[in-house]
Amino acid sequence: MANIIDSFINIPRQKEEDFWTPVIIDHIRQLAYDGKPLDILQPDEFSLRILDNIYFKNLSSNIKDNPLADTETDLMGLKLSVPLYLGDMSFGALSGNPNIAIARAADITKTLSGTGEGGLLPEIENYERIYVQWASARFGVDYKTINAGSGIVIKIGQGAKPGIGGHLPASKVTSKISSARRIPENIDAISPAPHHDIYSIEDLSQRIEALKLATGKPVFVKVAATNYIPYIVTGIARSGADGVIIDGQGAGTGATPEVIRDNLGIPIELAVASSHDILVREGLREGFKIIAAGRVTGALDAAKLYALGADVVSMGTAVLISMGCIMVRKCNLGFCPAALTNKTDGTKVYNIDFGVNNIVNFITGFRLELANILDNLGLKSVDELTGKKNLLYAKNISKGAGNILKIDAEYSKHSSNMGNFSPNRKYLNEMITKGDVPITSMGSTTSPEVVKPSRIIDWIRLDGAQVTRPSIDPYRENIDTTFYLAHGKIRMSIPVILDVSSQREDIKESLYWASLFMGNLVIDRKYYKNYKKITIIRDGNLYRIKNLKFGEKSNPGMDGFIIGESDSQEIELSDLDMKLKNVGSRYQYDIMAYISKFKNSGDIIKYLALGADSVILNADIFSDSLANNYTNLNQKALNFLLIIKRELALISGAMGVSNLQYSITGNRELLRAVNMDEELEERINVPEAGSL
Repeated sequence: MANIIDSFINIPRQKEEDFWTPVIIDHIRQLAYDGKPLDILQPDEFSLRILDNIYFKNLSSNIKDNPLADTETDLMGLKLSVPLYLGDMSFGALSGNPNIAIARAADITKTLSGTGEGGLLPEIENYERIYVQWASARFGVDYKTINAGSGIVIKIGQGAKPGIGGHLPASKVTSKISSARRIPENIDAISPAPHHDIYSIEDLSQRIEALKLATGKPVFVKVAATNYIPYIVTGIARSGADGVIIDGQGAGTGATPEVIRDNLGIPIELAVASSHDILVREGLREGFKIIAAGRVTGALDAAKLYALGADVVSMGTAVLISMGCIMVRKCNLGFCPAALTNKTDGTKVYNIDFGVNNIVNFITGFRLELANILDNLGLKSVDELTGKKNLLYAKNISKGAGNILKIDAEYSKHSSNMGNFSPNRKYLNEMITKGDVPITSMGSTTSPEVVKPSRIIDWIRLDGAQVTRPSIDPYRENIDTTFYLAHGKIRMSIPVILDVSSQREDIKESLYWASLFMGNLVIDRKYYKNYKKITIIRDGNLYRIKNLKFGEKSNPGMDGFIIGESDSQEIELSDLDMKLKNVGSRYQYDIMAYISKFKNSGDIIKYLALGADSVILNADIFSDSLANNYTNLNQKALNFLLIIKRELALISGAMGVSNLQYSITGNRELLRAVNMDEELEERINVPEAGSL
């Protein structure tokens, strides 16, 4: 007999830092319980999230049960009671009944919901207030599908996984999912990274026109917030789309590679502000709609995003919390305690009426809190708020962030190492024991918005390719991770060298074996016979590589540099790379960065983009991840290097790069800083996220 979920489950104690704190979850649950305005939820005063440090200049905290302001708006001829879109959550990511509850609640509240890329459930195909999705895999999409609902969303990217396709693990592909998506059961459903008929703005324009001709309905384009978002949005506006959904860093998802989620994309507030401004500048803003998504917690977040330039906000995770989600982050496994994202095998079933009631109450409370904010600002309608940046000011943000937002601000200099470094042992252990890229769910919990940065690279995000250039699918296409050192005399399968000097003999032997298998280098102060030797001489924090016994050298006596670990390592690396370039001798030398503080493979990409030719990883990273389990050391050592290789390929493909060494080394255009101190941004030559 099925277990029916028709009530809230107690929230477990959070063991790790999370953006969705108990305070936020409690507020959402209270709104879902009675639909009454609670209060204007204020953010944590110590938060590093830029949106949390943006304030309205004259906003009181008065709350009335019957506020006067009008929250209605028009979206392409469809009247919305409040400018709210209930996310793009597919059948597959959710378990079916939650999809029905969301669609029904959107009809009742006169809002709008998206179907996601999982095809169209028969139970919701007749609902008016849905936007169906045209994604890269075309799961379950046909003429009937695209003519359902009120509009179409072409999904190019999403905030939790910029540059890669959707991912539904095999364990969740049951018979019902198989039927809806028209795919085999029990096989991973991995969508192509790009649309294979959309490789340019011109291709996108043709697809938009074709869908409009076929349906007569508005077409929106969904993209992740990435480095070139102002240009991407401008291109979308020129291509004939009716609007854009911008999905910011930290947005939720049912499944994504952890390394992608935690390294790619930029915050929604910077993306919206810069996109709105460039559309106004280019004369494209009128009639073109911006829907802002990614970590929208409630009415105050929404109001700030409207003022920064959004017409509508999208809420996905918040809606799931209102339905009973307890944020255990197991969506990808199919064992959701609340039956929202569990496998559709009939063992646990979500009660539709419970969901509908909760969502309707939550939206009602959200609308009333938003109306109170408008009343307190002296505005008569929500449409008066869009783009009113003059109502905002910011504190405790960087000058670079302020320049993107274009609002009054009090700037602060953030220390590059505010927090204490803590390795992600769970991620590392999963790498070496399972031998596969760690997959996770929901939004990111990493720096700089959740965990305080402990290194300069924690303030840096990576690009995701979309629209202006295609991403490359690492699951189906080749990504070259090979690196050459010493003018091509040394070939490595990945730009990683292991320092095994301090390891016990069994661990050392396993890493020697794995490196030999992979074609990679090791550093060992106890020189082993039959291995070619490199001499490293220390000079302060700079190590000089000498006596590379691989043929004639271009500069006798020295082949390169190793930047030792320090609080300013990234600065020293970037400085050396730029100085050597400026004197025309960069390619005579190799630069390596020594790393013992390692979170994931995204660190390696960031060091490469700042100028490194390779990184040297202290093998303590590997030995600590063993968690005192010394069985199968050879396999674990090989898994460690193999998964780094796969993750480097994943990131590179997501960035639209097919060859790491030739396209990433020293390429700072792939990097964006988030709220980093302006002097530091200039020193390492990395622009602020949202920059034109």
